[in-house]
Amino acid sequence: MTRFVVDASVAVKWFVPEDDEESALALLDPAHELHAPDLLTPEFGNTIWKKLGRGELSPEEARTVINALPVVPLSIHPSRALLPAAFDIAVRTSRTIYDSLYLSLATALDARLVTADQKFVNALSSTPFANQVIHIRDL
Repeated sequence: MTRFVVDASVAVKWFVPEDDEESALALLDPAHELHAPDLLTPEFGNTIWKKLGRGELSPEEARTVINALPVVPLSIHPSRALLPAAFDIAVRTSRTIYDSLYLSLATALDARLVTADQKFVNALSSTPFANQVIHIRDL
């Protein structure tokens, strides 16, 4: 079984048609063990809310997506326990605490972080974390 940490940019692709959605959907294969910090939930909700506001989703579609996330086989981890390591990562890499929470969980689980955020992947390319993060299209 392959263990991955996923961020909200990947989770949204499970429910909303976007670039690289096929790669995101492939992560839902039972051969993969998926993890995320509890930060994923509000980030996911905020993204769906923005899509609703931009007219990309109807209120019914948005509500359906919001209600579907808890059904995904995704282990959620408390951010509180990850915060000290995330802070150290943020200081070392000049990335946000938000991004660093995902990376600290990947580090703790000896897993790879999967993201659709190319800027984040690029920013880590010359750090010790470069091999721990992967863009969804590169899976």
